[in-house]
Parts: sequence; structure tokens; C-alpha cells
Amino acid sequence: MKRKKQPRFTMQVFFIGIVVFEMACTIGISYGLVWMLHRWTDFSYDIPDIVWLLVFSLLLGCALSSAMGKRFFEPIARLRESMRQVAEGDFSVQLDDSKCFKEIRQINADFNRMVKELEATEILQTDFVSNVSHEFKTPINAIEGYATLLQGGEQPLTKEQTECVEEILDNTRRLSSLIGNMLLLSKVDNQSIQMQRTKYQLDEQIREAILSLERRWTEKKTEFDADMDAVEYTGNEKLMFHVWSNLIENAIKFGPYAGLIRIRLKKELDRIVFQIEDEGPGIEENAKKHIFDRFYQSDSSHKEEGNGLGLALVKQIVHLENGEIYVENRPEGGSCFTVVLRA
Repeated sequence: MKRKKQPRFTMQVFFIGIVVFEMACTIGISYGLVWMLHRWTDFSYDIPDIVWLLVFSLLLGCALSSAMGKRFFEPIARLRESMRQVAEGDFSVQLDDSKCFKEIRQINADFNRMVKELEATEILQTDFVSNVSHEFKTPINAIEGYATLLQGGEQPLTKEQTECVEEILDNTRRLSSLIGNMLLLSKVDNQSIQMQRTKYQLDEQIREAILSLERRWTEKKTEFDADMDAVEYTGNEKLMFHVWSNLIENAIKFGPYAGLIRIRLKKELDRIVFQIEDEGPGIEENAKKHIFDRFYQSDSSHKEEGNGLGLALVKQIVHLENGEIYVENRPEGGSCFTVVLRA
């Protein structure tokens, strides 16, 4: 198959040609308009022809420049939009590298090559995380099982031994939670989870998420102010439960002792709005733009229990449901997470 011959002119040659063509067109058409003005109209104003020529040239020049400029900068606009999509994690973007100018073809070809390399790196990273997580899961479960057996053994443990076993269990559970989140995030990224969309009561699911964390909010004497409409929603029930439990758990974790958590669920026309507010310290401005990044923790000292994957996973799930999530600081203190879903 014979390859289609590509244009070889550069942007510089094209730009010079456009300028010359535009000047020729504006001067020629302007002369024609001045001639028509004198030939077909009885114009009594004593205005020199050169003034009319300048006026018509300016108007025509602006019109032609606008039309040509749009054509000239269209490839750059497409490149900008494609870069935005890649920045959001879409590596399926490809630009046409067989048309336009030589420089644009080269830029588009380099962009396509870059996107392919990024996609390959992303796949390699995802596969690595998934495989390593699977390899870690079995020995961690075994350690947790043996530690549990030590707790319930026939011979009573000393106080020091009991503390050691509890420390082992606590750390294995944290590591198990991290691995579970990594595996789930990997599946959500690859969309390997079957999106079994069912219709269920969203308000009831949020109440179940609150009850599942009863031990945590009881220990911290946290109170809830929940005002939720009866909302029926169609989506992945299992994944959405993870969203609510993670946001509620974070509100408990970062809220003060004997604090108050406000939860609102409203249906507004074609959308569902969920809001959860806490009375904690809030989120610093420089941390807000990274709060949904993987492994990011605003508490650099790591005093609070967590692995920095919860909110990243929440965001991925919400986007998978074609929804949005964002966070704001409350004027009176604390933070407010908002989830917007399609009704």
C-alpha cells in the first residue's frame, strides 16, 4: 500500500504565505469596494479614497486573521485538550500525526509516543502492585491467625506477652487493610470489578456504614446529627458502602473527643448530594490539592492511623459512578466533604 504523501512545508513558510495572501486579499478587495462605492452610490462626503482603503483593509484584515488564526491554532488547542486528558489519567488519547505542518506532526508523534510509554508504565506499576499485594496477603493472614491462637491458648500469657501479641495483631490488621485497599484500588483502576448496578436505599446504606463503625465513635464519644432524605440509588452497592464508611471513619478519626459529625443527604432535581462535616482541625490549603492523591497523608508525622489510600480509593469509586467529590474547610473549623452523584 502506497503511503500518502505528507505536506512538507513548515509553520514558518505557512505563516509567511498566510500574511502575503491576507495582504493581497485585503488590498484587492478594498480597492474593489472603494470602486463600487464611487460607481454605484452617490456619496457626497469628501473623504479621501485612501481613508476608505484603510478602513476596508482593517475590517477585512481582522475577519481574515480571525478565520486563518482559528485554523492555524486548532492543532495547538487539540494538543492542550489531550494533555489535560492525560493529566487526568486517560492514556488512550492519540493525536493525528499524518497531517498539518511538519512541526505539528513531530510534536503529535512525540506526544503519542509519550502517552504509550506512560500507559506501559502504568500497566507495569498496576500489575506489580497487584502481584505483590497477593503475595503479601497469605503470610500476613497466617501471622494474624497464629497471633490469635496465642491469645486464646490454654496457657495464660504474661502481661508483657499479651501486649506483644496485641501489638502484632494491630500491625498485621493495619497491613492487611493497606493490602486490601491496594488490591481494590488496582481493580477499580483497571475496571476489572464487575459493575453490578442494583437499586437500593442510599440513606439506609449510610446508616449501616455508621453502625459498622460503632466501636470507633463509641470510644471517642462522637455524636451524629444526620438529616437524610429517603433516596433510591442505582449503583455498585459494595463499592459505595466503602465510600461512606471511609468518609465517616475519617470524620471520627480527625474530629475532637466528644465532637459532632453532621451528615446531610439531599436529592436535588437530577443529582444526589451527600455532605459530611466534622469539627476537626480542617485541611491546610497546600494539602487540599493532594488530599485525594495515593499514599498522601496530611499528617506527615503519621501519628494518626492510616495509609493514605482511603481517599484516593473513594475518589476513584465516585468517578467510576460518574460522580464528583471535593472538600472544603468550614469557617467555624473542621472540614466538609461533598459527594455529588447522578440521580
